[in-house]
Amino acid sequence: MNLRPALFLDRDGVINEEVDYLWTWDRCRFVDGIVPLLQTAHRLGYFVAVVTNQAGIGRGMYTEADFHALMDRMSEELGKSGVHFDAVYFSPFHPVHGLGEYKRDTDCRKPGPGMMLQAAREHGLDLKRSILVGDRCTDMQAGAAAGIGELFLFGSTEDGECAGASYTLINNFSAVARQLQNRALL
Repeated sequence: MNLRPALFLDRDGVINEEVDYLWTWDRCRFVDGIVPLLQTAHRLGYFVAVVTNQAGIGRGMYTEADFHALMDRMSEELGKSGVHFDAVYFSPFHPVHGLGEYKRDTDCRKPGPGMMLQAAREHGLDLKRSILVGDRCTDMQAGAAAGIGELFLFGSTEDGECAGASYTLINNFSAVARQLQNRALL
């Protein structure tokens, strides 16, 4: 089987500007440069997957239906620029603050690699040729645990280094676009 590389993107702080517990369209603003990055990924044949922790669901702040409605609206808006997400994976769980069925620890919640491993199984993805862009150490740790070939920490507000992951710190998407080109040629 010929495995395809993927571009894995965290949502909040990478695709859209960071807003505490974003679940309504009126508070959504796309990060500068995300559309050109998605255009490059599509042109080069990457599978584009969103991998996002959504503890606000588990905390009872909004519902899974609210999350899906926002993702549909985001997809609709991005579609106007000719880009899309091939898949969206989310973890609504939180091991401490989750309510009811959402209070649990699971490997699909970053820093666990579960969302990326599931995407690889379901879509035949080559994780070693893939790229992850996140804005938190948990993103970097999840990508490293999944065996993703290149990790980019975007606009991080993290204090200090992210333990357990080798990554490149970036403040725009140009380095990611270059690596997409390089990895597509592998």
